[in-house]
Amino acid sequence: MKFIDTHTHLYTEAFDEDQQLVIEEAIAAGVDHFFIPAIDSTYVQRMYALEVAYPKSIHLMAGLHPTHVKENVAEELEKVAEQLKARKFCAIGEIGIDLYWDKQFIEQQQLAFVQQIIWAKQYVLPIVIHCRDAFDEVFKILEAQKGKDLYGIFHCFTGTLKQAKQVISLNFKLGIGGVITFKNGKIDQFLREISIENIVLETDAPYLAPAPHRGKRNESKYLTLIANKVAKCYGITLEEVALETSKNAITIFKNKKIDFKK
Repeated sequence: MKFIDTHTHLYTEAFDEDQQLVIEEAIAAGVDHFFIPAIDSTYVQRMYALEVAYPKSIHLMAGLHPTHVKENVAEELEKVAEQLKARKFCAIGEIGIDLYWDKQFIEQQQLAFVQQIIWAKQYVLPIVIHCRDAFDEVFKILEAQKGKDLYGIFHCFTGTLKQAKQVISLNFKLGIGGVITFKNGKIDQFLREISIENIVLETDAPYLAPAPHRGKRNESKYLTLIANKVAKCYGITLEEVALETSKNAITIFKNKKIDFKK
């Protein structure tokens, strides 16, 4: 029984002291593939080093995180463009709009989001969307850009059933993480109304640790706790959750090298 963590920041400072142990414990728990979203250019070398250490398990994305869109957005986007020209990536992400922390650079966030969508289409890659307090703004851009060449994952989905259906209609899968285990998370109340073919699993480590670890550092091995909650929501076995969500992840990332049946 194997799981895929479709969103984990294993290269950040939170794992400086025990990164190897964290990855080994995740693999021992059955989580043996990790899809790694970008933040900004200051983390690129950390990401590359992680890939060198675990070439069969680490899958890198390129992109500029919306909370890191600042005055130097043009410079940061140029660095993303250079990376895309230089090598292959599994996706462009995480990208999108975040109005929770700061609304000062909303126009820059919108422009950066659109530009990175254009690159995703150019390089035939999925996108991984970050959306916080910005559903309307994100949906407006996705509706304008929608088509068969735009697809991916709506990371850390925390919206309503109506919003979930809109995400799916736009050719995206829902990233289900630790929030589903929260008492006030609400997603568990309607998840069963969504076909399991429309979800993937993620941790967003080191953030949003599932219960009973809420408030502590999240780790990829906790993906099994998320999977257990998903199994209960659908009334199916943990093995079925592992199989179906892994198939979904492989479909999105078009990674034929992952054998999820073993």
